[in-house]
Amino acid sequence: MTHSHKTYHADYAVVGSGVAGLRAAIELSGAGSVLVLAKSNLNDSATAWARGGIAVALSDEDEIGLHAQDTINAGDGLCRADAVALMVEEGPKYITELMEWGTEFNREGTKLAFTQEAAHSRSRILHANGNSTGREITRALLARAHTIPHLHLRAHAFTTELIVERGRVAGVHFIDETDGSQHEVRAGAVLLATGGLGQVYRENTNPELATGDGMAIAYEAGAALSDMEFVQFYPTALAVKGAPRFLLSEALRNEGGILRNISLERFMKRYSEGQELAPRDIITRAIAMEMHRTQSPHVYLDLTKKSEEFLKKRFPRIYETCASFGVDLASDLAPVCPAAHYAVGGVKSDVWGRTSLAGLYVAGETAATGVHGANRLASNSLLEGLVFGARTGQAMSKDAPAGKRHPGAMPGSPVPLPGDSATHKESAKASANSSPSSAALAKIRDLMWREAGVLRSGKELADAIKQLETLELPKCEKPARTAYELRNLHTLALLIAWSGLAREESRGSHYRADFPYRNDEDFGKHSVVQKGKQVRFEN
Repeated sequence: MTHSHKTYHADYAVVGSGVAGLRAAIELSGAGSVLVLAKSNLNDSATAWARGGIAVALSDEDEIGLHAQDTINAGDGLCRADAVALMVEEGPKYITELMEWGTEFNREGTKLAFTQEAAHSRSRILHANGNSTGREITRALLARAHTIPHLHLRAHAFTTELIVERGRVAGVHFIDETDGSQHEVRAGAVLLATGGLGQVYRENTNPELATGDGMAIAYEAGAALSDMEFVQFYPTALAVKGAPRFLLSEALRNEGGILRNISLERFMKRYSEGQELAPRDIITRAIAMEMHRTQSPHVYLDLTKKSEEFLKKRFPRIYETCASFGVDLASDLAPVCPAAHYAVGGVKSDVWGRTSLAGLYVAGETAATGVHGANRLASNSLLEGLVFGARTGQAMSKDAPAGKRHPGAMPGSPVPLPGDSATHKESAKASANSSPSSAALAKIRDLMWREAGVLRSGKELADAIKQLETLELPKCEKPARTAYELRNLHTLALLIAWSGLAREESRGSHYRADFPYRNDEDFGKHSVVQKGKQVRFEN
């Protein structure tokens, strides 16, 4: 440990500043002191990047029961019905509260404007500022957090491991990235809300910071993880060399966008009656198969039947982003390919965020509550983070009443006010240096994309496991965030491949070419993986 090592005390520690972490922290602040650790800027999270909307049954034409049914249909036989019911029933209350806290969703006149997306039976998706829903929710939650005196937020604090004592999680270790010093936080309960793990794949739509840290450190501490084989791939990410994998929303296909292969042939009719409006996983596999069949790195999304005026008005951010990479959606075909998008599985938890380790809680994409089953329904993730973030905060304050841990010295870096965040590019630049760890990382990401991606087989998964198990990670003199992220991604790559190999069927976002059918008898249950144990399946 370095000389500047400090120990901080808080009633509750929250790792992650997305919707789940912030909503939980606000809930917890009613019960005691809270310290939120964010590894980047406070408003740089997967939530802030969420370009989709938030689904909620709030319109006059909608019913909570229909939202539940759509979610269960998408989950392909693996949704936990109690978790789904809680999310859709409590959603309206928490969305209304967000609006009371200043979140501004798009309106038509005075009424909320709801849009419809693939696999939703009603218009129930709320958006904010075009496609910046997540950013607007983060802004409102941070502004709210700003007003609470004993809620402290610390940016650039990278959590490296959990402190476990006598079988209970008692805090976390973290590195202060500004000076490399190492610290610990002692807390009555710890919440991991660190988002997803998209960076384990070469092609992904996630921010650079989506390295699954919460899942990996929970696994290392002995917690059970579940459903890790289910990684949702987004079918249409912009595939321009050198450009980030910006996602071209499903709504573009709802508005008449057509998928064409490299020979400009419309191919979806070969794969599904729903064609361009088929469920996300079917479209993703169709594109992957078409790319494989034509030996091409992408297919095309064709919107050239739409006017420039329409596209600019309906999809301002998507239109501008494509234009900045030299693609004019009104006149050019946009090259697209699938990209890893969302981790359906995670740390196994109940509907209150409790894990298999006492004192440890999870929420949002880090958690596996079973709410998404084998495949998440579009726009349910922000809702899940909001509802289960609040519920987890309630459970933590009940299970671990505030003790005498009120802060002597809390490492509060004051919350930056919305709008003054440094850009995502800086963190990307810092982590993209050509160190030995970046060569190992490139190897893991290529391997996962090729052998454990959209289309899988037992042979490829076994090969991926062998290569991952024999891969030597570079040794590091001084503990640095990039080295820990590499270790975390390596751990998660193995968990995905082990779980994928164990599930000998195709279901939801997990497709095995050697087992192309769903097998409810043997696999209509959830995979569970724990350190030192084989993958098992349980209800």
